[in-house]
Amino acid sequence: MSDREVPRVFVTYAHDTPEHKAQVEKFATFLRGVIGLDVHLDSWYDNVRRDWSLWATQHLSEADFILVIASAEYKRRADGTAMPHEGRGSQFEAAIIRDNLTRDLRRETERVLPVVLPGRSIDEIPAFLNAHSTARYHVGEFTEAGVADLLAAITGQGQYPMPRRGVWLGGAREPRPVLAAELPWTCASQGVRRGAASIDDVRYEHSIVLRPTTPTATGPGFVELDLGGHYQRFTTVAGVLDDARDPFQVGHFRVLLDGKPRSEHAVAVGKPATIDLDVTGARVLRLEMSRPGVSASPVRSAAVVVNRRGRPPELGLGDPTVT
Repeated sequence: MSDREVPRVFVTYAHDTPEHKAQVEKFATFLRGVIGLDVHLDSWYDNVRRDWSLWATQHLSEADFILVIASAEYKRRADGTAMPHEGRGSQFEAAIIRDNLTRDLRRETERVLPVVLPGRSIDEIPAFLNAHSTARYHVGEFTEAGVADLLAAITGQGQYPMPRRGVWLGGAREPRPVLAAELPWTCASQGVRRGAASIDDVRYEHSIVLRPTTPTATGPGFVELDLGGHYQRFTTVAGVLDDARDPFQVGHFRVLLDGKPRSEHAVAVGKPATIDLDVTGARVLRLEMSRPGVSASPVRSAAVVVNRRGRPPELGLGDPTVT
């Protein structure tokens, strides 16, 4: 990070006691020397004769953040209860801060940060900084952990960032349809793939197609989708593919939810089936496709995918969608 990118910080405080002044200097030195902030403090500028009012005005204007160090005397002077000759510097700086807050309350509320050092109290924060209704920064020790909250306000990087929001599936709004191709496939049989399919002269671009590569393959033509209990309905068009090499085949489709059969459909060329099923609360959607011809396999109650003549099925589910 370049020097221009480092936050510029000005510290305003009252010289209550030598001990308080030393504590403020120790705190400012920690922020500059250890944390790396571009901190500015009056005691570091006593090397030449200068106009302190002009110096304070410049730093209050140029600072990215102003740290107001709470103390009894600073509160008296900032709240206007001190005598005019008491702590003229802190009275002058507090007046400028008050004026800036009046001019742009939102911006200056984020820029002016009240700090309570060890041994000090929230009751010593000036009244115009609204200590009980806005954030203040307690520094229990001069360590990175001790100034974590203060650094979060300066850097804009909180200790507990808001997590990224997911897709909301509840409420009264129209449910968002999701293509099955977008859902996680937990498993699928050989020959099942995503792709376009034409069924009964209608082209579906996001289909699930069954075309085994070998006519001797046996077992279930299936795919299992992870619903996670987030959806309410499942819809699709099931049928024999228009470009099937055997246009006279009959297809059999079965839908299971969490291992339990929910619907079965027989299809043929020119006779597709529309599947519209309530899947509320279901976690796993299993879609089975087969071509009748032999007895069912005992494995997971799935039908054998080849018929007696050894011709593989050519079936598809057009744009299967869950909402």
